[in-house]
Amino acid sequence: MRIRVRKAVEFAVENSLLMVLGAVVALIWANTAPDGYEAAVHPLHFAVNDIGMVFFFGLAVKEIIEATAPGGALHSFRRASVPIIAAVGGMVGPAGLYVVLATGLGVPELLRGWAIPCATDIAFSYLVARFVFGPGHPAVPFLLLLAIADDAFGLVILAVFYPSGELRPVLCAALLAAAVLTAWWLRRRGTRNFWLYLLGPGSLSWVGLYLGGLHPALALVPVLPWLPHAALDPGVYVDASDPQQDPLSEFERWWQVPVEGILFLFALTNAGVPVGSAGIGTWIVLVAILVGKPLGIAAASMLAMAIGLRLPDGLRRRDVVVVGLTAGIGFTVALFFATAAFPLGAALQQAKLGALFSLSAGLLALAAAWLLRAGRFRGSTAATAV
Repeated sequence: MRIRVRKAVEFAVENSLLMVLGAVVALIWANTAPDGYEAAVHPLHFAVNDIGMVFFFGLAVKEIIEATAPGGALHSFRRASVPIIAAVGGMVGPAGLYVVLATGLGVPELLRGWAIPCATDIAFSYLVARFVFGPGHPAVPFLLLLAIADDAFGLVILAVFYPSGELRPVLCAALLAAAVLTAWWLRRRGTRNFWLYLLGPGSLSWVGLYLGGLHPALALVPVLPWLPHAALDPGVYVDASDPQQDPLSEFERWWQVPVEGILFLFALTNAGVPVGSAGIGTWIVLVAILVGKPLGIAAASMLAMAIGLRLPDGLRRRDVVVVGLTAGIGFTVALFFATAAFPLGAALQQAKLGALFSLSAGLLALAAAWLLRAGRFRGSTAATAV
């Protein structure tokens, strides 16, 4: 019995199900006892969104660092070009559709949320892709490369377009420069304890972003690249038979489980939205991500092939359509972008519901795979040229 419970807990942690649990609890709580919910979670917002999420974005940065290192999935132009171009399309498509809908429907006050449908939740998209296509299908690493590039672009968007307060660029630049120089000095002197990078330059970076008016959740973005790391990585979501002992890998191993707890709290404190608050902002976010994301990814991929680039062997055009739908699961990052884009109020509640409803992209991907005979639904008579 104890072994089964342990395996169930490990499965929940490895598949980010704690965040889903947090979202479910938040929705039930907010819709049955809204006053009690607000009183309980309001004090947690700063600690979770501005401090705890530092480590979530830190793990995302770790994947980007290793994917772009020599031997990484995004290191060579040949391997990275089409997924990166697809990622650009997967951001331009939904953002453009969002702006068109918000403008056409006469709600310019919602335009600030244009980046919300650009987000892709790596963990959930990966799980859906594994189920739809099966392990070993080239669509799975293609989606992961696309999602990593999407995360990298998302960090830039968050820093540039969503300041958290009054901008103080000189102060911010000075403290970030001090953080980077300190991290460089630690690496130069051979420091391998990742805690020294977090507590020293990481803290400086957080203070610089916070006082400078940028979102402090990005504090580890300029610091983690200085951590010594292995020259090669087995790949995203690939377990190495011989675990790396470098500081960056140790950082990931130490924070992987705590971050799942942080994501539970993030969902608990941010996903509690009265279902009755759904409005035009909800449907704009949802349409933008469910329609704009797959169209943008498919169009960008076709453009890449038109200029002479190639999809990975075994990946068909119809698979790219299903990948585009799978990438429409915004959830974690879409929720975070919503909280960064809007203050407390109706617009924020509507956008949050749109981000939560983006989980339906997984069901649409499954249906599209069945209709298009893609992934595990590919039949022997299905056309292979499309």
